Amino acid sequence: MPLDPAIAARLKRTADGLVPAVVQQHDTGEVLMLAWMDDEALHRTLTTGRATYWSRSRRSYWVKGETSGNVQHVRSVALDCDGDTILLRVDQVGAACHTGDRTCFDADRLAVTPA
Repeated sequence: MPLDPAIAARLKRTADGLVPAVVQQHDTGEVLMLAWMDDEALHRTLTTGRATYWSRSRRSYWVKGETSGNVQHVRSVALDCDGDTILLRVDQVGAACHTGDRTCFDADRLAVTPA
């Protein structure tokens, strides 16, 4: 069964058919990672409650935690006002980043120097 046509019509995809997905811890607001979804990945996520993404490097679908055990139980999914970004609020079990960090944004903080 494909993605609901009403949802699909709202998506603004990149040239390769993808939409960025920002992933956030549902109860704290912590930003965990950014991934990519196409219509099928979004459909699988909405119908299983497990975060499913499109891997640009492997060119295949992956369910977060399928091999690592660091699963994402989806609590809610929203589109931004333009339909060009998806927000997943999840209950993250274990590390979200493939490096083993809690989030993909822990490792390299940049200095901000206001003008």
